[in-house]
Amino acid sequence: MPLQISKKTRVLAAQAETDLKEQFTNVDTIAQANSEKVLDAFQTFRVAESDFTGSTGYGYDDMGRDKLEKIYAHIFRTEDALVRLQMVNGTHAITCALFGTLKPGEKLLYVVGAPYDTIQSAIGIAGNAPGSLKSYGISYGQVELTPEEKPDIPAIQEAVREPAVKAVVIQRSRGYATRPSLSVAEIGSICDAVHSVRRDVAILVDNCYGEFVETIEPTEVGADMVMGSLIKNPGGGLAPMGGYLAGRHDLIEGAAMRLTVPGIGKECGASLGNNRSLYQGIFLAPHVTAQAVKTALFAARMMELLGYRTDPLSSQLRHDIIQMIHFGSPEPLKKFCRGIQLGAPVDSYVTPEPWDMPGYDTPVIMAAGAFIQGASIELSCDAPMREPYTAYLQGGLTYESGKLGILLAVDAIQS
Repeated sequence: MPLQISKKTRVLAAQAETDLKEQFTNVDTIAQANSEKVLDAFQTFRVAESDFTGSTGYGYDDMGRDKLEKIYAHIFRTEDALVRLQMVNGTHAITCALFGTLKPGEKLLYVVGAPYDTIQSAIGIAGNAPGSLKSYGISYGQVELTPEEKPDIPAIQEAVREPAVKAVVIQRSRGYATRPSLSVAEIGSICDAVHSVRRDVAILVDNCYGEFVETIEPTEVGADMVMGSLIKNPGGGLAPMGGYLAGRHDLIEGAAMRLTVPGIGKECGASLGNNRSLYQGIFLAPHVTAQAVKTALFAARMMELLGYRTDPLSSQLRHDIIQMIHFGSPEPLKKFCRGIQLGAPVDSYVTPEPWDMPGYDTPVIMAAGAFIQGASIELSCDAPMREPYTAYLQGGLTYESGKLGILLAVDAIQS
């Protein structure tokens, strides 16, 4: 029996898909190029059935885990990588990188405005959580965007002249801000600007939601390290948990010592039989990411046809998988999220309600019915319940299922 979707919404969907033919073709071209890059890595390191065996206990001599890290380093064009289930989320991966890079008395600089909510507690600029960078004597600064919401290159160059600054972080995606996501080319311009002033400053890129959306990654344009979550793009919807770092060997080594124990670093960390899922996940990642981008494009065009303001527009190039939809008031926002939940394969019968989510300073409504809890490469939608009442939609393991979720959400806001 087909889903209960109105004829009006299905007609609107046909119009949206007609309008998106050129954009969809471009997404497929990018997926093809990235799939070739991934296949080359698998063949270069001679992936074999034995690499999927995994390990228990300490995880010593886990050859499959170690080979997977070489594959990540190859894909991201870096010296080394750390790909571990023991990282509980993207924030954990980023925090390991920051603690591995910075020492007491040094300074961290965010150069595209404030970081997203959960990392602020880890830095120590929000809340009073024990163990933050601030509690270890690591200071913080940030460079604001220009009035046009672009990176302020002269201000960045001036800020990095301060001798205490030892690490610069570029957050590629927007978090709950309204600024545009950064293209790899823009990230490259920031890297060039920083390195023109200081070669000894490590440039770290929070790459969450951005992997495989373009044909190159930030580490190919000057970034020293990228960081992200395995239950977003690079996990391909199959990784059950974890995070990754890819970059300079010394930075990866420092982060590994923070993740485990100084003197042990990457040597420990059992894969517990999950190697196969991690290998399959990164192999599928270019395709799955393309499905999520198509879902975002479709959502944008549908909402534009209904008169809502979207960012980015459906006609714009994508630099991550996130789609903003501005509702202007709480009720249509809540209806939209409830419609997305109706389109989920898991927990479709649940009604999302705003709640005080840990790490956020305002109630958040979240629609997510995923096979992997919290996996935002699967279709999900969340929003802080504050003006301008903007929904942040991302994911879609397949375009077909993502499209159905959007159709149900469109029906919900028109009911």
